Amino acid sequence: MVVRAPGGAVTTPAVGVVVATRNHADTLATTLEHLTALPERPPVLVVDNGSTDRTRAMIAERFPEVDLLPHRVNRGALARNDGVRALTTPYIAFSDDDSWWRPGALRRAARLLDTHPRLGLVSAQVRVGPEERPDPLNAVLAASPAGRAPDLPGPEVFGFLACAAVVRRSAFLGVGGFHPLIFSGGEETLLAYDLTAHGWGVSYCAEMVAHHHPAVTARPGRDAVMRRNELIGHWLRRPLPLALRGTARLLAEAAGEPEARIALRGVLARLPAALRQRRPLPPWVEEAVRRVASV
Repeated sequence: MVVRAPGGAVTTPAVGVVVATRNHADTLATTLEHLTALPERPPVLVVDNGSTDRTRAMIAERFPEVDLLPHRVNRGALARNDGVRALTTPYIAFSDDDSWWRPGALRRAARLLDTHPRLGLVSAQVRVGPEERPDPLNAVLAASPAGRAPDLPGPEVFGFLACAAVVRRSAFLGVGGFHPLIFSGGEETLLAYDLTAHGWGVSYCAEMVAHHHPAVTARPGRDAVMRRNELIGHWLRRPLPLALRGTARLLAEAAGEPEARIALRGVLARLPAALRQRRPLPPWVEEAVRRVASV
């Protein structure tokens, strides 16, 4: 996609947007209204995770300028990997089907990535709902115990919301993107680990803003998924004693908690693959992670 700058010059946008979705045609339509109206005119790619509602027809009818990458099945967070591979802009912003970027935020992200060559991912401030309430994560990231390196634009972090992140495409693909064993739920932490272990910076920059309008409905099984994924992340990257203690604790909790039993089954099913793919963090990264996570 190209746009014309003042004076008629043709320019290629530096930032493209990948939106992963599944069966949320109505909220996706709102997201696309905002994204296609951005002054940066980013190319937008929707990766559809096997929707059975009107998602694909809605995009074709209302947003012909938006590209669609359809999947037959739900690939979870891996849909974002597919989108990053499909887009060719040097920087990629992520949105969910209930989130979008404030006008000017993507221009600011491109400037930060241009001027900080070690910056692999920049995490934005998140404003929630029509009231634009600050997401509690904003304050947590701003006060990151990891501190700030002199060649990065903000504090280094090991967590972020994917729908408020812009990545350097080469860095993201170089570390493999979101990990397939996580699938969905807390996948951001493992990506931050991997980027940092490969020498890339991951920073929070509050001058960028993303809007998030999540549904207020219950998400059954979410707690089990998050507990499972956190422990799988330990087996993949953290010291073995920590992974063993976490597994023993989950095993004890499973005796009386249905959610813990579900999480434990998920961990055990993925454990052989996690051990094969285990790549402990370098000592200097593990030290920084311990300062942030206190474990």
